[in-house]
Amino acid sequence: MDKDEIHLHRLPAAAPWGPHADSDFHGVDFLPDDLSDVPDETGMRVNKKYSCLPAEEKGIHIINIRAIEDIGYDQHESTLLNSLSKNPDADCKYGLYFRDGKRKVDYILVYHYKKSSAGRTLTRRALHNDGGAKSTRQDPLPGKGVQMEMGESEPHTDCHEDDKRFRREEYEGNLVEAGLELERDEDTKIHGVGFVKIHAPWNVLCREAEFLKLKMPTKKMYQINQTHGLLKKINSVIQKITEPIQPKVAEHKLQTVKRLSYPFSREKQHLFDLSDRDSFFDSKTRSTIVYEILKRTTCTKAKYSMGITSLLANGVYSAAYPLHDGDYEGENVEPNDRKLLCEEWASYGVFYKYQPIDLVRKYFGEKIGLYFAWLGVYTQMLIPASIVGIIVFLYGCATVDENIPSMEMCDQRNNITMCPLCDRTCSYWKMSSACATARASHLFDNPATVFFSVFMALWAATFMEHWKRKQMRLNYRWDLTGFEEEEAHPRAEYEAKVLEKSLRKEHKHKETDKEKLTWKDRFPAYLTNFVGIIFMVGLTFAIVFGVIIYRISTAAALAISATPSGRSSVRVTVTATAVIINLVVIIFLDEVYGCIARWLTQIEVPKTDKNFEERLIFKAFLLKFVNAYTPIFYVAFFKGRFVGRPGDYVYIFHSFRMEECAPGGCLMELCIQLSIIMLGKQLIQNNLFEIGIPKMKKFIRYMKLKRRRSLDHEEHIKKKQRYEVDYNLEPFSGLTPEYMEMIIQFGFVTLFVASFPLAPLFALLNNIIEIRLDAKKFVTELRRPVAVRAKDIGIWYNILRGIGKLAVIINAFVISFTSDFIPRLVYLYMYSENGTMHGFVNHTLSSFNVSDFQAGTAPNDPMELGYEVQICRYKDYREPPWSENKYDISKDFWAVLAARLAFVIVFQNLVMFMSDFVDWIIPDIPKDISQQIHKEKVLMVEVFMREEQGKLQMETWKDKDKKKGENCNNHSPRLSLSHSGSLSSCHSYPVDV
Repeated sequence: MDKDEIHLHRLPAAAPWGPHADSDFHGVDFLPDDLSDVPDETGMRVNKKYSCLPAEEKGIHIINIRAIEDIGYDQHESTLLNSLSKNPDADCKYGLYFRDGKRKVDYILVYHYKKSSAGRTLTRRALHNDGGAKSTRQDPLPGKGVQMEMGESEPHTDCHEDDKRFRREEYEGNLVEAGLELERDEDTKIHGVGFVKIHAPWNVLCREAEFLKLKMPTKKMYQINQTHGLLKKINSVIQKITEPIQPKVAEHKLQTVKRLSYPFSREKQHLFDLSDRDSFFDSKTRSTIVYEILKRTTCTKAKYSMGITSLLANGVYSAAYPLHDGDYEGENVEPNDRKLLCEEWASYGVFYKYQPIDLVRKYFGEKIGLYFAWLGVYTQMLIPASIVGIIVFLYGCATVDENIPSMEMCDQRNNITMCPLCDRTCSYWKMSSACATARASHLFDNPATVFFSVFMALWAATFMEHWKRKQMRLNYRWDLTGFEEEEAHPRAEYEAKVLEKSLRKEHKHKETDKEKLTWKDRFPAYLTNFVGIIFMVGLTFAIVFGVIIYRISTAAALAISATPSGRSSVRVTVTATAVIINLVVIIFLDEVYGCIARWLTQIEVPKTDKNFEERLIFKAFLLKFVNAYTPIFYVAFFKGRFVGRPGDYVYIFHSFRMEECAPGGCLMELCIQLSIIMLGKQLIQNNLFEIGIPKMKKFIRYMKLKRRRSLDHEEHIKKKQRYEVDYNLEPFSGLTPEYMEMIIQFGFVTLFVASFPLAPLFALLNNIIEIRLDAKKFVTELRRPVAVRAKDIGIWYNILRGIGKLAVIINAFVISFTSDFIPRLVYLYMYSENGTMHGFVNHTLSSFNVSDFQAGTAPNDPMELGYEVQICRYKDYREPPWSENKYDISKDFWAVLAARLAFVIVFQNLVMFMSDFVDWIIPDIPKDISQQIHKEKVLMVEVFMREEQGKLQMETWKDKDKKKGENCNNHSPRLSLSHSGSLSSCHSYPVDV
């Protein structure tokens, strides 16, 4: 028999072969031994080399075999051993520990493998119990699979699967060489899926913590500076008031002392508190360390280094994730951080409480902790904005009956006949019929709106400064003050492109250094990005234009209605249906644009994950910003601006007349548009999608697993391991969707707040739910993400600042051009005869002689009002028909335009100056935090100075001891005997420690 084959001896009668014999054995240890060490009683012998390819395929798949040989696989590098216990699942806390119940599982690798159709494939697994007796058992192990002499019952696997197995085996061997300890489990309820459990021992944790420069708490503790006097009393009162809304977690309590932190060093372990090594590195830190090893560990000995990201991208592994701390619900659940987070954070019943941010950071890492801290600060800052917005709205409600322009519009004694809203089918109408619209417009278009716009601009600046100070406090508490991000490992796609480029040059017999992608390599991708973004923006404009055509045509069609009630509700019907169409299109395009932005970023092949994330954020934000705000920009700044006048209207496609604003202005319609889109996005896209889609995916995944699950009774009653339960959860896809959702909402709150003062209130109500919804998703619906260190929110801060600056400009234009605030001021101070607003409506209307209608555009029923109309009115500043320059723009128009532009300039510069002043007057770093950081540096210097002095003192004592010992040895024996006291005195000296 060939040396590459496996020899099987006769098995003992009690050997656990068969489909049901292995239900009690789950774990496998990777140990650097050979299977030849297994006792002979197992009846099994395995040679060091083997081939998993069938004989008839050895001469076919030359490329795959060559790749396998390049890996340099050697079977004796790892042997699979497992501890046999009476109840192994309970000993290992159902997957949280290795089979021995002592080594904690820090990370999980998941892979798919093919099983035999005739039952369980027989492979080797060695297990040992407490007594030291060993037995064998067979499970399918990728890369370790052993072909048995079972005739045709063992199906042939393809070379692609073989290559994956060998890559896994080589990679796992390298992980063992890096110091990690592995244990494999394929005896799970998820058939065809194997799990590799990874544990990082103490020496590996210390080594990697030193490499990563992780700041760890030392033994040295110091007092945190406390406030004194009046501030102390105020803080104590605030603490007593807010005590009911504080989460009941230890990490959230006010601390008066803090441990001095220092980057971990193996040479200075005596500085750190290592009394409990098991808890010195928490689960979040352990998983981060293991993930760093997984990223840099290579899979092959070729030029192309394949870390875990590449292996996941190529399907060698299907998933990689750290484990949750345990169950969060159920009876007899041991206390853990996940359960505590679920009770005190991820529950709608605690919506009124502060978030336990320190516990969130401890469990999920700094990056996710910063997101929820930022979301909490943003939500808190919405409270004063909501209160002021409600006051502004109530002011509008209280003064609506005192508003002279709306009273004049509603007064039926003012017999003002308006020109038709469309050609032929529309007739003349009374201005008093638009009374409801005029009164509703005053709720949002009143003098308090200008104050609210200024307030929100200053609010945005204050919010940004408040967040910077909060961020510095968190950096101090989380020991990130000196943290600097290092160069990240290249992405798998980037390495693949570099390999492809180097192979092309090698093919051309060119000697090259280490390759990298240049702008020439990326130029086709850049061109595709530019063309793609322009096309998407153009598509958004085209859709908005299509909705405009819908509004115009629908308004014309409804105007033909024979019922007066139908004609009176035309404007409301058209506006509502058009906004709903816009909402559906925006939600649909948001999902499409998100996928397109990711594809455009992928073809650019950014080098690192950070570069990839920043480019993806920029593209996604640009497309989603245009998609969400284009309909609103149209209503605010374009609708009713290019209509023309009666007798000379502007037409689209020579048949559709451009839309006009309502007699009360377009601000009311802008408010309707903004409110429906904002509320619709929050309710449908943000909340319904976030709840419904993950639930649906989880249900589909559950049904697939249920179909694949065996009907074996033991498999059915067996409790799932922790890694099996976590595998069924949704993978973590990053924070970009969460941030994007809030940034778009921040735009709704700030950009057009002059038209909708209740926007902060609706945003506040949404965020109260959003925080708990996101928390519940992270704790219960998602796999535990890898903890990532970060000291700020990254590019999102710059986007927020940009939106805040843009909001000042947009609100200035909304107040000037969309509302009637400036025309009212101009009339009040330039044209009013008695210093009041009486006559303002008549001043804003121009006259038109109905005999000047173009042929075919006059109303079909001119007598609909019951009398013949000779002069109709329309909203514009034009000369009357009896003037020499009839229908030309009047001087009143230019006066109002000049006032509008002047207001924009004054408002923008004044508010910008006030925002910058707020930015300048509030320091970025709180004074107490800067003092504490300085105190830490001084204390650290003192610690090291004492250590150096101690070393010097010890060296001095050793030198003195050595010299005195030499002097004592130089005495004569007789002198030494006669002066024993002198001899003893040679070795005595005072020691002051």
